[in-house]
Amino acid sequence: MSIVLIMKIKIFLLIALCSYGLTLSSCKEEPVEDDVSLPTNLTMDILVSTEVEGLVEVSASADKANFYTFIFNENGQESIEENEDGQASYQYSETGTYTIVVQANTSHSAYIDKSETVEITITDNTPIPGFIPTSGYSTPLSYPNYTLVWNDEFEGNSFSTSDWNYEIGTGSNGWGNNELQYYTDQNATLTDGYLVIKAKQQLTSGSNYSSSRITTQNKQSFQYGRIDIRAALPYGNGLWPALWMLGDNISSVGWPNCGEIDIMELVGGNVSGGGDNVVHGTVHWDNDGTYANFGEKNSLSNGIFANEFHVFSIIWNEQSISWYRDDIKYNEIDITPSALSEFHQEFFFIFNAAVGGNWPGSPNSETVFPQTMIVDYVRVFQ
Repeated sequence: MSIVLIMKIKIFLLIALCSYGLTLSSCKEEPVEDDVSLPTNLTMDILVSTEVEGLVEVSASADKANFYTFIFNENGQESIEENEDGQASYQYSETGTYTIVVQANTSHSAYIDKSETVEITITDNTPIPGFIPTSGYSTPLSYPNYTLVWNDEFEGNSFSTSDWNYEIGTGSNGWGNNELQYYTDQNATLTDGYLVIKAKQQLTSGSNYSSSRITTQNKQSFQYGRIDIRAALPYGNGLWPALWMLGDNISSVGWPNCGEIDIMELVGGNVSGGGDNVVHGTVHWDNDGTYANFGEKNSLSNGIFANEFHVFSIIWNEQSISWYRDDIKYNEIDITPSALSEFHQEFFFIFNAAVGGNWPGSPNSETVFPQTMIVDYVRVFQ
């Protein structure tokens, strides 16, 4: 049999088999992929700032790229930025070796990428303003013999209007303390499950600083119980963050007749009786026509209250108010005397980050802005 005839028979058999749908690799039609033109010639450059610790600036370029994706990793969390100009920056909070990934994208599913490592050295323990800590003390959602009656975990994108109010302006004489900020409704936001109150150095309605002050007045008030507030605090000269309460009757009797419970106050910077590693727990009241107060302070042995989260608590009952930092008791007052009757009524919450005032004084050249008070949760148990 001739070679030509053999070849014709083989071709005929192959065509016949394929026509009957037999899955022979020689006759299977390969899928045709979309004609996607990927970028080429991707380059990336990383500049580590010599002025701002932890800050890196990344630039990328590629031929035929529609946009770029920058991926930064720290403490197991990804920070991703997309843009068309090929420029991005990120500020690391801890010393370490980090991998930065850059994608040159035709689309989100079609890209080329490149990665480089960078060495970051943080020489001091100063927190980065606005950085949300990933560590710190926390407390449970339940306690023996207590019921959780109200809480805000600050999830979502906006405040519950059934729980919170904004207080706007400068109050009377800088809210009675010669404070320097103007409170707005723009400086308190919900971010990734946290309340972030930001104090800024900016001219606002005649004041050189802006911040926010939120309250639960006429919406959420409580008498007695355990209150836990998990927060990371601002730092620096002139900063005065507070997590506190006022009596519901302040509108009718005024202050201090209404009573005041300061769950936490911090007086930032290097000031007498204060500092970025010191918090205060205090009560204020009217003692038969004379202003009275009682308080104590608690200090960290290492670091400052901006480095990580701490839980500030009071346990308040008919006999006493006790203050705790991370479940460490540091202050207590007996409220059974008749002169302290203010503390046997309902109180509402106030969260604010003041700038300046009689106690902290003004910011100075070493104060870094913006500053943030970050609250993870507030919980009331009774």
